[in-house]
Amino acid sequence: MGQLQRQRVAQLATLYVVLCSCLTIELSSAQQQPKLEIYPKQEVQRKPVGKPLILTCRPTVPDQTLVTDLQWKDNMNNTILPKPTGRNHPPMYTETLPGESLGLMISSLSSEMGGQYYCTASYANTEILQTSVTIKTYVAITWTNAPENQFPILGDDYVVKCEVKADPNPTIDWLRNGDPIRTDSKHVVQTHGLLIRDVAETDDGIYTCRAAVIETGELLERTIRVEVYIGPVITHLPATLEAVEGKPFAANCTATGKPVPEISWIKDSVQLNVANADRFKVDAQTGLLTISSVTQEDYDTYTCIAKNAAGVVDQKTKLNVLVRPSVYELYNVTGVSGKEIAITCRSKGRPAPAITFRRWGTEQQYTAGVQIDDERITLEQYFDEERGESTGTLRIARSQRTDDGLYQCIASNKGDTAYKTGHIAVEFPPDFSHMKELPPVFSWEQRMANLSCLAMGIPNATIEWRWNGRNIKDLYDTNLKIEGTGPRSDLIVHPVTRQYYSAYKCIATNIHGSAEHDMQLKEARVPDFVSAAVPRQLTATTITFDIRGPATELGLPILAFSVQYKEALNPDWSTALNRSWSPDSPYIVEGLRPQTMYSFRFAARNQVGLGNWGVNQQQSTPRRSAPEEPKPLHSPVQNDKEEPVVVSPYSDHFELRWGVPADNGEPIDRYQIKYCPGVKMAGTWHELENRCNTVEVVETTSYQMSDLSGNTYYRIELKAHNAIGYSSPASIIMKTTRGIDVIQVAERQVLSSAAIVGIAVGGVLLLLFIVDLLCCVTVHMGVMAAMCRKAKRSPSEIDDEAKLGRDEKEPLRTPTGSLKQNSTIEFDGRFVHSRSGEIIGKNSAV
Repeated sequence: MGQLQRQRVAQLATLYVVLCSCLTIELSSAQQQPKLEIYPKQEVQRKPVGKPLILTCRPTVPDQTLVTDLQWKDNMNNTILPKPTGRNHPPMYTETLPGESLGLMISSLSSEMGGQYYCTASYANTEILQTSVTIKTYVAITWTNAPENQFPILGDDYVVKCEVKADPNPTIDWLRNGDPIRTDSKHVVQTHGLLIRDVAETDDGIYTCRAAVIETGELLERTIRVEVYIGPVITHLPATLEAVEGKPFAANCTATGKPVPEISWIKDSVQLNVANADRFKVDAQTGLLTISSVTQEDYDTYTCIAKNAAGVVDQKTKLNVLVRPSVYELYNVTGVSGKEIAITCRSKGRPAPAITFRRWGTEQQYTAGVQIDDERITLEQYFDEERGESTGTLRIARSQRTDDGLYQCIASNKGDTAYKTGHIAVEFPPDFSHMKELPPVFSWEQRMANLSCLAMGIPNATIEWRWNGRNIKDLYDTNLKIEGTGPRSDLIVHPVTRQYYSAYKCIATNIHGSAEHDMQLKEARVPDFVSAAVPRQLTATTITFDIRGPATELGLPILAFSVQYKEALNPDWSTALNRSWSPDSPYIVEGLRPQTMYSFRFAARNQVGLGNWGVNQQQSTPRRSAPEEPKPLHSPVQNDKEEPVVVSPYSDHFELRWGVPADNGEPIDRYQIKYCPGVKMAGTWHELENRCNTVEVVETTSYQMSDLSGNTYYRIELKAHNAIGYSSPASIIMKTTRGIDVIQVAERQVLSSAAIVGIAVGGVLLLLFIVDLLCCVTVHMGVMAAMCRKAKRSPSEIDDEAKLGRDEKEPLRTPTGSLKQNSTIEFDGRFVHSRSGEIIGKNSAV
């Protein structure tokens, strides 16, 4: 039984070998069967009209060198010729390609090119090879009339055009801003576009025309931007315009519309577009018409035309030309005080100008009729519109001397204003009222005296002098001399005897009357005794007096006060010291000795001389002491309830100035200045002692404080010092201006050095961790990536790697024990570097 089975197995094995041999022979013969293949391999090539096409015919034969007559035949079974030399290519040609292939090149398919194409060849001159491919053409979706920007007009019905050509016929649908559009009362989908009824501004948007061919699966979209245009509307154009002859002129014709209308101006009488005329300029965007200089010929009717893509509108206006006024008559007039005076002004222009007047140097104009503030003055106006002339008359009843002066005639109309100035002279009799308050004239020691007489009057007055009722000219006195006869006359008197100290009469006369004025010549004397001299302030070296002078006559004032002083133990006044003061200065005697008794006497001085000495008194000086309190030379500009405040014009510095005080017997050698910032709360001054500054200065009476804070109050104390000590302090409050705004930073605790180092180290470690994490996620490198790989690998994976051949997969190897090797990570400021090896160096971190 076992032997029989072994025989059957042997027979089956032999049969299997025979079958395999036959199959191998068949496969070999099949592989060696020569044939032609067309690429692409689809037997039917469906291509759109107008597109280029290449079909490649490749022989699949054992020996390529035995292939001959490889060629293409078209759908009419005509051989397709190779590409000719030259630039012009036929619509269809063949071209030998690499790999012993022959390509059929069609630059642009047409519907007539559809059909079956053959590729033929001869193999070993014994076997004809042939294969074919069918080309089916179709017309791709083509937009024939679908502009990408379309502009319907507001209020009209509009078809958004989208005409499409395709074969087979496409189906069309519409979307707006991504949403489908259905046929409704507003929209109708038509064959050649989308109808929008009663277009509104809200119909602006992006429309999509979508064409689809079901048979070919082709889908194409056309994006169309629809912008609604609005017809132009003229919004502003006055029915009448007025321009002034000889002046520039501008007028606006304002229109709205979308897009912005273009505006033009037409002069109707000659149908001229004035944009092309001399002196005219038109801004087509704003509608501004300008004329550089208007003439009478510019009078006309003009049409403003506004035009845009949505339509055209126009509107008419009339331009009237105004003639500027001119004053052609204004005469100076003269009247008599107390009587009526009238001044007349005549002007011409179109329209007839309105005439008024005003006093020269004032802005207030007189109004027509009687003036409210002065009923004596009346303004009369007359107009002649036909002749373009007007007259204005200013009448002043019961004229006064104050009415004399320049008057300006003002003629104005819509075109301009003209001015001309005339003079009203008011005559009046002589007047001496301006001399009533003058003092008498003084003389002494036979000095010449000048009695000056000035008479006010129009016309000028003539003057004569009388003394004791007699005309001085008739006296022929050589001590009385007259210079001038009017309106000013001077009488020079030489008072050789006391009789000349008398009254003299000045008489002025003109055509309107006369006036007289008495002038007194008096003999001047030295002042009387000083009434009183009281010590007001005592120091070791100075005494300040309050002096009350003697009675004076008008015209003979006190010019100075004098003092003589000596030590009380000295009986001889001839050795006394002298000092004089003007009446408006402080009366201070300086250079005295401390703890010394002095005698003083006082006198007053005028033009005549020094009066008699009087007010004899004695006064002792105190002992030497610290200086007097210095006086700061600053005026407060801001008053506090308790004390004044001086405001610095600067925010960061202030110059303190002071006067030199009395030294009280010892010279001042320095000044001490202390200034502290602070605030006043509830009436109490609180200084910031830790911010006070103290300085000492010598040989100066000013000091500039610097590095101050803006908008801050400072208390300043100033002391003078001599060998005995400091004076009492002079104190002021000073405030700096705000200056540049400063952002005040609140005080906060400063971190210690250890905390800063700890924060820096922590930040570096955190940065290294983030960088290592990014390397692990993106490029699978770094410490974390190595740890993840070690955790994920199982023993089975390692065994599988060992089983794979070296040619298929190279197992992961590490030269010195994989992850047991030391590794380092270094950060160079820009990148983190990971490297293997022994950890050395202070820049390494695990």
